[in-house]
Amino acid sequence: MNKKSKANHHHIEWQPEFCPDIPTAYGPIEYRTYRERLIEIDRLLRAGIETQFVREVCSALPEDCPAKQLQRMAKNAALALRSNIARKLHGQGYSAFATHAADSNLLRWFLRINALGMKSTPSKSTLERNDKILPPERMDAFNLRVFAHCTQEHGARELGLHAPVEFTDMFIDATCLKANIHFPIDWVLLRDAARTLMKAVACIRRHGLRNRMPQDPLRFLGEMNKLSMAMSASARKTGTPARRKRILRLMKKLSGKIEAHARAHLALLAQQRERAGLSEKQAAQIAGRIERILEQLPAAIKQAHERIIGGRKIKNSEKILSLYEEDTNVITRGKAGARVEFGRELLLCETRNGMIAHHTLLAPGQNANEAFRESLETLESAGLKPQVAWADRGLGIKANKKYLGQKEIKSGLCERNPEELRERLENEEGYAEGLKRRGATEARIAIVKNIFVGNPCLAKGEEHTRVALSWAVLAHNLWVLARQEINKREEIKKSKERKDKKRKRKKPA
Repeated sequence: MNKKSKANHHHIEWQPEFCPDIPTAYGPIEYRTYRERLIEIDRLLRAGIETQFVREVCSALPEDCPAKQLQRMAKNAALALRSNIARKLHGQGYSAFATHAADSNLLRWFLRINALGMKSTPSKSTLERNDKILPPERMDAFNLRVFAHCTQEHGARELGLHAPVEFTDMFIDATCLKANIHFPIDWVLLRDAARTLMKAVACIRRHGLRNRMPQDPLRFLGEMNKLSMAMSASARKTGTPARRKRILRLMKKLSGKIEAHARAHLALLAQQRERAGLSEKQAAQIAGRIERILEQLPAAIKQAHERIIGGRKIKNSEKILSLYEEDTNVITRGKAGARVEFGRELLLCETRNGMIAHHTLLAPGQNANEAFRESLETLESAGLKPQVAWADRGLGIKANKKYLGQKEIKSGLCERNPEELRERLENEEGYAEGLKRRGATEARIAIVKNIFVGNPCLAKGEEHTRVALSWAVLAHNLWVLARQEINKREEIKKSKERKDKKRKRKKPA
């Protein structure tokens, strides 16, 4: 990957630590397959991907950066790359992976932390910081450069690939990246607000800052829970509408009391932080939890009032779906088992061999058709242009077909008109096969979502979600590339063995 970034002004003489070889462990076939693929991913990283990532991270340092700081950043960048790839391969959180890495010889070898004299393994806090070592824009750009490098002749030679990755066909589909929230029910939002506010108040009071309250903060939470259970049980009784209105009025009154106590303790924390022995960052963390909920509480109360007491509908764009995930959207796709989903729409572009060429997390209000055209523009700017673009009926609109025609890309979009679809299936060579292959993109989406990203995605906020998605795509592509290279070597080996057997048979006795 010879393409240098504009900020890459450092000369980094970086070399990985010398590590002993992996201990021999002849386990079941699943372990041996996993071990072989991890070794192949390590080879791909050492062939140039790791060095380019280190340079990408260190390019943000100032020009007069001391050599020791540069070396420390380079080692941390290499650990971040390997730990994030391995963590995504296992689909584990920070705590679980930190424990797994400390207990596994194979993982310690892959992370390069089994060097002679080194004993420490990364903690969950280190893994979390390494996960956010690059912003989402730079991670996306790095992923695109890695993929483009694999499609070029010289890039394939540098990485030791048997052949460049084929990018003649691109298969596109959209899906919902589910948010980590419960089903959005109006009155449950009031319970969520009460829980966060009262726990934050209890935390402030534990540090010696107390404002007068008629009862313990968690007692208020208990009262809200009772009202929530009564609201849930009211659906099974007669007179449901009137009962629900009466309970919601009690919840609104209790929410007002909880809000007043939270504001009083927030003011007390701002005035007497030092007396409580809290640092500025600790106080800011507690205050942020309270302020975030207080900002949304009036709107949440109004929403519940409008829908339950007023009986009026609210537009999806105006609804509060979660107090903790602001970027959650209502996605109505009408699919079996998931007619309505809550999260962000994701567009994936897959190659014929299963690698993800590009991915886009749609902004709120953005249309999948706009994201489709933007993805093709981004790929073209990186020197990547497919010959054929395949997609389902959702993207088979006239505007997309016209755009593909302008870019001189053959349209493999599924026709919306049944007559036009039948005509293309009968008369156009390769159209039926391409649409059949595009159906396998649904399985690719399930693999990326369920194994590498997590379903639902546990990352919070748009920026962290985009970073988590970028790491998942990078780990997925390396896993696919490693599997294909191993299979290709096996084919070559078996072919050679067959030729040797034929040669021996032909020799005279």
